[in-house]
Amino acid sequence: MLENGMEEFKLDRNTPVPLYYQLKQYLIGQIRSGKLKVGDMLPTEFELCEKFGVSRPTVRQAMSEMVAEGYLYRHKGKGTFVSKPKLEGRFFQKLQSYNVEMTQKGLEPATEVLNLKTVMANDEVCVNLGLPEDSLCILLERLRFADGEPMVYLETFMPYERFKSLLQVDFSTLNLYQELEERFHIKIYRAHRVLEALAANEMEAKLLQIQPGEPVCFVTTVAYTKTEEAVEYSRARYRGDRNKFSIDLYTE
Repeated sequence: MLENGMEEFKLDRNTPVPLYYQLKQYLIGQIRSGKLKVGDMLPTEFELCEKFGVSRPTVRQAMSEMVAEGYLYRHKGKGTFVSKPKLEGRFFQKLQSYNVEMTQKGLEPATEVLNLKTVMANDEVCVNLGLPEDSLCILLERLRFADGEPMVYLETFMPYERFKSLLQVDFSTLNLYQELEERFHIKIYRAHRVLEALAANEMEAKLLQIQPGEPVCFVTTVAYTKTEEAVEYSRARYRGDRNKFSIDLYTE
């Protein structure tokens, strides 16, 4: 609950900055300073209205935006609570292994291999890998964790004839790109990624320990060699409540 520093804070009604935004920034400041900790329950909308002398729509807009941005989460029938901070990924800027990225964030990575098998490539996979129709491919299906919490469900497809020996690899401990380099002398030169927001289906929700219909960041990747040979096509579902991605842009 809000305690320290709350009495001293007053909304400024003489500024053009909207009251809901002032309240939102104050609450975010409480979270960032540690005065509001992960799992703490916030006061009710009515209590915040009473404390700051604002309307319920003002409080509701501030809290709704904080929920949408991942600072808070609502538990039906119980209240609104401080969320765990989202993991910020920079994999739209740098090709880096999941384990290395999590370790750099001070988290313990882990991978569970759900499937490693040969399947018939569908049209989507054939187009992205440049394969003829009815080609065989390898499907590597993984669930990846950070500090024991599931973060991403990942399906990876690779041409079977080229990479069939990968079926013998233990990908719960070994890195795919490293295996490509050591076994086949193939180095990934670039990757094309597309991000969109989707609602988790029942299977994805169960694996990621979220509710069906909750948002996931759906990311497709095609990885290429320096000669523009497509060697990997993947589909990843990142938990929307635990991940965010940043991109740096520069003027020419």
